[in-house]
Amino acid sequence: MAGGRLRRAQAAAVGALTHPAAARAACVIRPPSATAIAPELIARDPRAALLRLRHSWHGHRERWVFGYASLIWRPEFDAAERRTALVHGWHRALRMRSRVNRGTPEQPGLVFALLPGGACRGMVYRLRPEHADDELERLWAREMPTGVYDARLLPCRTPQGTVAALAFTLSRRSEACLPHLPDEELLHILRHAQGRYGSTLEYLSETAAALRAHGVRDREIERLIALSRRHGLL
Repeated sequence: MAGGRLRRAQAAAVGALTHPAAARAACVIRPPSATAIAPELIARDPRAALLRLRHSWHGHRERWVFGYASLIWRPEFDAAERRTALVHGWHRALRMRSRVNRGTPEQPGLVFALLPGGACRGMVYRLRPEHADDELERLWAREMPTGVYDARLLPCRTPQGTVAALAFTLSRRSEACLPHLPDEELLHILRHAQGRYGSTLEYLSETAAALRAHGVRDREIERLIALSRRHGLL
């Protein structure tokens, strides 16, 4: 049953990426109503980080956002433009503890983060100027409820040229940055972790499907998908 639901969800995600009308509709899906975050889960003041980003963006005529995981298959904003993009100096890794979005304090999940080193392929989205402030507020509520990410502007290479885009990165020194976990621990998380936006397993599966739809093969993600299948999770 779980595998069937995930396969149907993957097919829907791929359809949203490949059919223009469906893609536009997918962009305006809104997240569940915001829930209060326990004070002990807040790493840093999210509002202060948002103010710093706004200051960094001052003087930039266009507002771009880099997506490397769920922002590819569920951006939740109506972008004026989207492009494939490559970021150097950072790589995608399923190593960030999630105690809100994809897990709980009792059973933390995992989400992707941009960690230093390597390179990462993803998507960049240009926000519509008339909606940029509101869209950024919604994006912040989704991605920065605990202030754990280091939000920064990164140069993203696209077929039409390089743009400076907001990216959610993570310091290796962060308490939320986990070491490489053995497969037994990963499988436990994939079986049990569930947060306000769904399970870690769903998140991993949707990200893998979205990357494939764009011709991106992430070897570690494909390994984790194969591991999940061997153990009957997909």
